Amino acid sequence: MDTQGLVGIVPWTFIAQLCNLFIQLWLIKKFLFKPVNDILEKRQKMTEAELKGAREAKEKAETMKKEYETSLSSAQAQAAEIVATAQKEAQGKADNIVKEAKEQAAQLTARAEADIAQEKKKAINEAKDTIGGLAMDIAGKVVEKEINENDHRKLIDEFINNVGEAS
Repeated sequence: MDTQGLVGIVPWTFIAQLCNLFIQLWLIKKFLFKPVNDILEKRQKMTEAELKGAREAKEKAETMKKEYETSLSSAQAQAAEIVATAQKEAQGKADNIVKEAKEQAAQLTARAEADIAQEKKKAINEAKDTIGGLAMDIAGKVVEKEINENDHRKLIDEFINNVGEAS
């Protein structure tokens, strides 16, 4: 056996193998790489579209977040203003109620003092009428009788007793 024949290069076989290799490369390029590249391009475009959509959604979400935070702070400021206004109104109403109550108390006190003064005058007038009547009675008795010292003391004691009973 010829060992060199096995290891050697046969030119026609080498040319056939080269042609076979180029044909295979052309077939692989035409039927395998082109569809695979088309699929890869489609996937790349789809990925880019999804990334673009995600970026837009993120920007929209950030815009909405800013609007929400702005409206939230605005609502908190309005709520604080409403609470402050309500507190001022409540304090004003409370002050008015206290003022009216003090005025009513002053009016009631003035009426009570006027009633007391009137009752006092009425009591004094009644006491004067009673004393005047008693004085008339004593004067009548004095005129009827001649007064001596014992009679005079009796009349005074009687007058004092009558005044004590009348009051």
